[in-house]
Amino acid sequence: MERFADEDYFGLQPSSRRQLPDPEPLLINLTRCVIEVLSGARELDQLARWVSDDVYRHLLKRVVLSNRARAIKGLPAQRPTISIGRVTITEPRDGVVEAVVIVHSKVRVRAVALRLEGLDNRWRASAINVL
Repeated sequence: MERFADEDYFGLQPSSRRQLPDPEPLLINLTRCVIEVLSGARELDQLARWVSDDVYRHLLKRVVLSNRARAIKGLPAQRPTISIGRVTITEPRDGVVEAVVIVHSKVRVRAVALRLEGLDNRWRASAINVL
């Protein structure tokens, strides 16, 4: 008789696109929050429920580096003044969204690449890269 692991039944379950809400508001809000986290104006823990463990660890490394750089320069953490530009969304397969969000600030324009996966009927970021 074949045995199944508990994760087969109780782990995160993939969701179909039709079971999930429009991803664009989450993409915009998550992008804004990530920029604020990296600038020191928001705690990374506030994003924990929206990102995978790998993304959390990746962002934690970036936060540590950003905090060190600010400390060396003697700069305080400040809430950045940004505006969200174009959001480009693709769906490589059912229940997966990949997007690029353009972020405008006073000094530069950045792109944030995100991958959302539908798990347990909600979106969760499995990759976030600030370029």
